[in-house]
Amino acid sequence: MRLKLLSPGEMSPEQKETYDESIAGKRGAAPAPMMAWLNSPQMAKHATRLGEQLRFNTIFPAKLSEIAILVTARHFTSHYEWYAHKRLALKGGMDPKIIDAIRDRRTPTFDDPKGQMIYDVAKSLHEGHGVAKPLYDAAVELLGVRGVTEIIGLCGYYTMVSMTLNTFEFGLPDGEVSDLA
Repeated sequence: MRLKLLSPGEMSPEQKETYDESIAGKRGAAPAPMMAWLNSPQMAKHATRLGEQLRFNTIFPAKLSEIAILVTARHFTSHYEWYAHKRLALKGGMDPKIIDAIRDRRTPTFDDPKGQMIYDVAKSLHEGHGVAKPLYDAAVELLGVRGVTEIIGLCGYYTMVSMTLNTFEFGLPDGEVSDLA
């Protein structure tokens, strides 16, 4: 790790306020990237709030939102993010074959057209830097404008998470080995 993470006793009042808010939220713990973001306390506060919104309050159940998150983690080869969200995807009911396909950079086979659409939009955002009109039109028809907006939010937020974890070289918990090559 390139960064010394602060313990609560080492935090400024502004940092501690954000840390405490995170602990009291739906996560019940401070998310790993927030510990780096605390170097910019206002950024940490707003980013953590956005992350909670995107993680728990989109129109998608975890089984679907985790598709966009895993596509993002894989795109950036973010080992920590992949480790954390693979577990959440499995807990949310995602088929392990879908996870394996994303890990191996293969297009998964989805039973749910919404899952396929989320995957297609997320891949397009990362690889094509946008969404072509035919895909956009199909996504809006299937998921609505709110759904498309929330996929963009998930991909954008988890891009920042992945970049943070990669830049500061967050390691996996002791004994864990990355699935990503």
